[in-house]
Amino acid sequence: QVQLVESGGGLVQAGDSLTLSCAASGRTFSDYAMGWFRQAPGKEREFVAASNGIGGGTYYGDSVKGRFTISRNKPRNTVSLQMNSLKPEDTAVYYCAAGRGGIVTTPWEDYVDFWGQGTQVTVSA
Repeated sequence: QVQLVESGGGLVQAGDSLTLSCAASGRTFSDYAMGWFRQAPGKEREFVAASNGIGGGTYYGDSVKGRFTISRNKPRNTVSLQMNSLKPEDTAVYYCAAGRGGIVTTPWEDYVDFWGQGTQVTVSA
């Protein structure tokens, strides 16, 4: 059974940093594209960051470019999201995602095969 389990969410202040982690199990994900989405209350799900499973390549949503960094540990089936300079507008539930297509194709949400259950990130002003 495939599972994506997020951890690392919490309550922080504006300007702080936080790292989210996602542990994947049930199969090998080294050739999957993996990444993160987020959804704030009353808003649509938003692409945050993703990493190709085949070759290199990382991609970021415009609102997080320069502040967030995605990284993967393929042997351990994990993907992390380092979030710096957090803002109140970063408050959302963050979801880990994996897609069988090895290359991130936009809109990537249409190519995601597996989702985690989400972890809450709250940034206070």
